[in-house]
Amino acid sequence: MAEQRRDPRGERGARGGAQDVPEARGKGVGAEEARAWEELVDAARRTVSDGLVVGTSGNVSVRVGDTVLVTPSGVPYDRLTPDDVTGVGLDGRQVLGTLVPTSELPMHLAVYGSTDARAVVHTHAVHATAVSTLVPELPAIHYMAGALGGSVRVAPYATYGTEELAENMLRALADRSACLLQNHGTIAYGTSLAQAYDRTAQLEWMCRLWLTASSVPGLAPSLLSEDQVNEAGERLRGYGQRG
Repeated sequence: MAEQRRDPRGERGARGGAQDVPEARGKGVGAEEARAWEELVDAARRTVSDGLVVGTSGNVSVRVGDTVLVTPSGVPYDRLTPDDVTGVGLDGRQVLGTLVPTSELPMHLAVYGSTDARAVVHTHAVHATAVSTLVPELPAIHYMAGALGGSVRVAPYATYGTEELAENMLRALADRSACLLQNHGTIAYGTSLAQAYDRTAQLEWMCRLWLTASSVPGLAPSLLSEDQVNEAGERLRGYGQRG
């Protein structure tokens, strides 16, 4: 979730741990952080063009060392520039930029604090959000669930931007790299932004697949067993080119 009706470039204060935002530039932006920011902005814009979010809903982050670069709250992604770098430490204190970080910062920091994630993508994708309102777990409709660690759980609903939501999310993410957020959306992480984004897109596709198959009157889709999903996950770990 992110506010959609205001541009906080002059906003004072922040949720999610950022403090004294107008004075929060802290250290200078290094070359690695500048490159990561460019990649982050491209990914955030892609969530809109790919239909995974509307407006400024959803958010993206990348970890560079002990700094988490994150999309700012309420700023349309096509307006972000290299000068808008927004970064926090792992404790949530703002160290780069003057824009208020996303209101979902607690979720992002919780992922980084509990996993080996280097990037996190949160969306309000339509099909995935629809599934989150129907079932406690995405039915095993396709073997690509194995690429996310197994069956995709739904984290119980909690108000956006809260520690309660972050805690619910972490429980749903146990031994997984993605989950659904009830009546809210998706979150996925990876060792790179490309991997986190791909997992997000795969999850939305699987949700769309299940909704489509389930909509045929008088028929129910066949589902995979836990063993079948796990076997696929093992095979997928060796998928692709090597070296």
